[in-house]
Amino acid sequence: MLAITLVSPHPAALAEAAAAVRAALTVSPQAKLGEAVLGEGALDLLVDGPPVETHQAVKAAVGERPVDFAVQPVENRRKRLLIADMDSTIINVECLDELADFAGVKDKVSEITERAMRGELAFEGALRERVGMLKGLSVDALQACYDDRVKLNPGARTLVRTMAEHGARCALVSGGFTFFTSRVSEAAGFHLNRANTLIEADGKLTGTVGDPILGKEAKLAALQEETAALGLTPADALAVGDGANDLAMIEAAGLGVAYRAKPIVAAQAHAKVDHADLTALLYFQGYTAAEFVS
Repeated sequence: MLAITLVSPHPAALAEAAAAVRAALTVSPQAKLGEAVLGEGALDLLVDGPPVETHQAVKAAVGERPVDFAVQPVENRRKRLLIADMDSTIINVECLDELADFAGVKDKVSEITERAMRGELAFEGALRERVGMLKGLSVDALQACYDDRVKLNPGARTLVRTMAEHGARCALVSGGFTFFTSRVSEAAGFHLNRANTLIEADGKLTGTVGDPILGKEAKLAALQEETAALGLTPADALAVGDGANDLAMIEAAGLGVAYRAKPIVAAQAHAKVDHADLTALLYFQGYTAAEFVS
C-alpha cells in the first residue's frame, strides 16, 4: 500500500491537486483504499499500485501547482531517525556567508558557496577557500552573526520536537561550524550535532578549519553510524537538506527530502518541499496536526 501525501499552504491549489490526483488514479489499474485529512493544508490518499508509476502519475497531476507531495510505502513510514542539514534547511541563512559579511567579503564567499551547493566545486576545497577569507575576523563576530542573522526556519522546531517526542533520535549534521550548530541544536531540540570547527587564536579567526572536514561523505557516515547505534537501518531514517553535500545522505535514507534545494538535489531526492514549511516532513510521515509538538 502506498501513501500519497499532498501538502500546500494554498487551500485552493491543494484541492485542485487532490482532484487531479484522484482523477489520474481513477483511470489507472490502481485501487483507491482510503483518504485522510492530516491537518490544515495536508491530506493523504492511500492506494495500491507500483511506486514508480504512481509517483510519475502524481507528479504529472500536481503539475505546476504550489503543492508538495511524497509517494511512499505506508509500511515503515514513520521514521526513527531524523538527520538534518543546518544552513538554509533548519535555519534561514548560510552562516559562512553571513560571517563573510562581517569581514566585508560576502559577495566573493557567497559566489563560492552557491557553486559548491550546486555541486560545481568540491566541498572541502571550497570550504577552506572561504574560511581563509575570514582570517583576522574577531571571534566576537560569531555571536553577533548568530544573534542578528540566524533564525529557525518555519516548522523546524515543531519538526524536531515532534519526532523526538514520538521516540525518534534527531541529529543536526552540518558542513558549517560547531559554534552555530551547538546553538541551533539546542534551540530546535536536536539530540546531537556534528559540524566543522573554526580555528581561532588571540581572539581572532586564523582562516583555517579543523580536520577532518565534515562534508558529503561525513554526513552519510553520520546517518550510517546513528542508525547502527540504534539497531536500525538507513531505511528507518529521514534525511533533509538543500545542497550537493547533502545528496549522499538524502539518497541513502528511507525518506530523503530536498528542502528549497538546488536542482541537483531536488532531481534525486525522494520528495521535495518547495512551498510548505518543514512540518511537511511530519505530514509525509503520516503525523496529524494534532500530534505536533511546538
